[in-house]
Amino acid sequence: MAFFEKGRLWQNIVWTTERALENGALVPVPTDVAFIEDNGIQFFVRVLATLARKDEALKIQAASVKSGANHNPFLPPEKDLSVTDISDTHIAILNKYNVVEHHLLIVTRHYEDQDILLTLNDFEALWLCLAEYRSIGFYNGGKDAGASQRHKHLQLVPLPLSPRGPAIPIEPIIANERQTDGPLLTIPGFPFLHSFTRLRKELIHAPFAAARETFHIYASMLRRLSMSVPSDHSLVRQSMPYCLLVTREWMLLIPRSQECFGDISLNSLAFAGSLFVRNEQQLEQIRSYRPMNILRSVTIPP
Repeated sequence: MAFFEKGRLWQNIVWTTERALENGALVPVPTDVAFIEDNGIQFFVRVLATLARKDEALKIQAASVKSGANHNPFLPPEKDLSVTDISDTHIAILNKYNVVEHHLLIVTRHYEDQDILLTLNDFEALWLCLAEYRSIGFYNGGKDAGASQRHKHLQLVPLPLSPRGPAIPIEPIIANERQTDGPLLTIPGFPFLHSFTRLRKELIHAPFAAARETFHIYASMLRRLSMSVPSDHSLVRQSMPYCLLVTREWMLLIPRSQECFGDISLNSLAFAGSLFVRNEQQLEQIRSYRPMNILRSVTIPP
């Protein structure tokens, strides 16, 4: 059972965004944009237009850590950023320093570490939100997968990710997947270890059934990649960092070897074809080394 009224989540997000912008609780990070074509993908790169807000955020976080040993921005969450209760295990809040507009965080009510594998409750919270509006969900499984906070949280951003081309930049090469192990597939254009699957279209109309099915697919993906698998009855720590992308149509899981290429941090959205850099120098690095080579450098060979 969802705690919010069906069909109202997007309206709640928009209303909370407007209120948080008015009172300064929400601090959007302005960016410029660039496009880099590689391997049939039009990678969309956001470039920080100014570091001032981001640097100020880092100073605030550093001060909080000094004043309290383990600062956790989700316990309690900032009231003006709180969108809704999702379930008895999860809440929805806005990402305070957002690069993408209407960036939603799906946060466990009680502390769980970001290194703990996802549970059925996590998938239920995700699908209750995915069913409400066209979006892509993602999970950065640990610091080396791009997680910036230790408190477990999934994330959801509206589609399209890019202002031009496909809604999700990697979609042109997804059509070339090949059968591997039952419903689990691989993408020939991806030069790194991963697991991909398509989802039944009707799942979007039954979020709890979708959650159960995709939770078991998630476990199968981890098993196929020789990683630790979740339990129905207890919390299980992951055996290696990984990125997970979930849409209404498909799921993609990628084990990670490291967080950064040089000084460029890469999270799950990078594998959807959407990257983020802090300055023009980092943008030129991506142009020079090419996006797919950069993704290869932070993952595991197939």
